[in-house]
Amino acid sequence: MEADELLVLVAGGDHTAFERLYALVSGPVFGLVRRVVRDPAQSEEVAQEVLLECWRTAGRYDPGRGSALSWVLTVAHRRAVDRVRSARAAGEREQREAQRAHHPAFDHVTEEVEAGLEREWVRRCLDRLTAIQRQSVTLAYYDGYTYREVAERLSLPLGTVKTRMRDGLTRLRNCLGGAA
Repeated sequence: MEADELLVLVAGGDHTAFERLYALVSGPVFGLVRRVVRDPAQSEEVAQEVLLECWRTAGRYDPGRGSALSWVLTVAHRRAVDRVRSARAAGEREQREAQRAHHPAFDHVTEEVEAGLEREWVRRCLDRLTAIQRQSVTLAYYDGYTYREVAERLSLPLGTVKTRMRDGLTRLRNCLGGAA
């Protein structure tokens, strides 16, 4: 007997049909869940939840809409994704709570002054670049353009832009190295 027929019988409360269906689909269900969830213990738990859900909701299966195996695997995939999302959300909540509980000792004024000094140092170092190097670096690092886009905006060959960027970044690194 195939999974389609078994699932219809399970919908009617047939325990023997469920045992046969379980034997037929538990391997593929576990395999799918394992690929999504990754953790073996969690995967076993989710697979059991899926098979229990199949027992409880077998009446929702419509043979006209697809195979029983597809229906069961859809239930498994949804349940596995839910578990991953739930675990991720719990981890993020724990991380936020840990961050709230941890109050680092720092001085806002000092941080603002240091950030201002760093910005001023970067400005001074940028001013030491040639106009073309500064323009290329600014377009790439402050405006987010790719090297190819910088070349198009400046109407220059890509190789020229790459050379100017390399030279400009080398000069910036050397200049900023004196700030450290």
